[in-house]
Amino acid sequence: MPDGWISLFDGKTLTGWKASENPETFKVEDGMIVVNGPRAHLFYEGPVMNHEFDNFEFKAQVMTTPGSNSGIFFHTAYQEEGWPAKGHEVQVNNSQSDWRRTGSVYSYDDVKEVHVPDNEWYTQHIIVQGNKVTVKLNDKTVVEYTEPENVERPADAKGKVISSGTFALQGHDPDSKVYFKDIMVKPLP
Repeated sequence: MPDGWISLFDGKTLTGWKASENPETFKVEDGMIVVNGPRAHLFYEGPVMNHEFDNFEFKAQVMTTPGSNSGIFFHTAYQEEGWPAKGHEVQVNNSQSDWRRTGSVYSYDDVKEVHVPDNEWYTQHIIVQGNKVTVKLNDKTVVEYTEPENVERPADAKGKVISSGTFALQGHDPDSKVYFKDIMVKPLP
């Protein structure tokens, strides 16, 4: 792949990925990961950077369907059940009831506007460098979040810090159906 980009998904299998709680929520069809079913998270556990990313660029092609909610976690770690306690979620939601829209660094820098429509592929690009997170949708910057020094977290959000870790795709609920393809990463110094 060009310019240091490395694929995290072979387009055929979930090799290198590990699902929590309800693995049946994730299927591979026609070169895409289809996320549809009860709550579950699909964690990257493959060989790239030994699935421990610090500074990086992450890109995926994403398509939502009406009323769907999902997310892309970074700096997270595999856990058997529940919402990931470690890392941040970058929201994938264009029309579900949660007002936090696609591109939000969930509950830390939230996007209220809808920038991409349902039923259309778009590029979700996440750049983490030091204490800064940039989120771009179709090359348009929608979030630039800088984590404050010595940030205080409520007890239930101690792990919601920029650190290092892996990626995870979110299966939110059985009414949500979201597609991911061309998932890639570019490690940064």
